Amino acid sequence: MDAKGRVSIPAPFRRVIEASDPDWREGLRPNIVIVYGDARQDWLEVYTMRAIEEIDEQIEDMQRGSAERLMLEERMYGQSVETNIDDDGRLVLPQKLREKIGLTSEAFFISAGDYFKIWKPETYEERAGARSRRLADQYPDDFDPRSLLPPRTRV
Repeated sequence: MDAKGRVSIPAPFRRVIEASDPDWREGLRPNIVIVYGDARQDWLEVYTMRAIEEIDEQIEDMQRGSAERLMLEERMYGQSVETNIDDDGRLVLPQKLREKIGLTSEAFFISAGDYFKIWKPETYEERAGARSRRLADQYPDDFDPRSLLPPRTRV
């Protein structure tokens, strides 16, 4: 991350972001949504526009006034910011968001398909890395996590 809060988005992530923005055309900046969440969330989630549209539809299908819908509306709409990737493939992280997750120099990206997370590397290792190790400890040493994937039906 540079002094202005710009982080370079890895090229494979940029291609997914571009392909998932229905308004993007060559020469335009692709749009994204950064969800920063409440005080307990110490990472940022960066969603493609297609992913946000899907989440919007899922929230719309929930019972109006339910605690679950209100919680998701607050997080996805009230604790987020829409922005774009600049012409050099960088994301400008507002100072408020950098401070929220303690990001000062280096950022750690982890992909999750149609969104990715940005962590302070040390926080990732402490929190997410520890969580992954706890989950892995439930299985034998020779366990293949791919076996958790559901079977696909072929058409």
